[in-house]
Amino acid sequence: MAGGLDDFLRFHEAALSVRGQRQQLLASNIANADTPNYKAKDVDFSAALSNALHQNLTQSPTALNKTASQHLDTASTVAGVAAQYRPTIQGSVDGNTVDMDVERNQFTDNALRYEASLTIINMQIKNMLAAIQG
Repeated sequence: MAGGLDDFLRFHEAALSVRGQRQQLLASNIANADTPNYKAKDVDFSAALSNALHQNLTQSPTALNKTASQHLDTASTVAGVAAQYRPTIQGSVDGNTVDMDVERNQFTDNALRYEASLTIINMQIKNMLAAIQG
């Protein structure tokens, strides 16, 4: 029974994970709106979700061990999909490509969809409990 329940909720688990990671990426863009030469990044949600659904969710992605503090971190990924630079709509003098209107809209849209996924999961669990209790 537990395997069936895992399969039943797997899609929403993956969607919440990808949306949470994307939210962090969008928040990073907003936080760096005044940083010179910062390039805004985003990820294709459908590609990241597809990748998350096809990979084994029980295995966490391995991080590289750094032997010195000067070593660079690996490129940021969301569910194994590398973040891409957002196309520049209107560049700034300091080279920053963050458009606050776009970032706020994407941040809000992602947050609303995250909340909708939580609501759907909540209703599915309530329906299962109602079916079990009779």
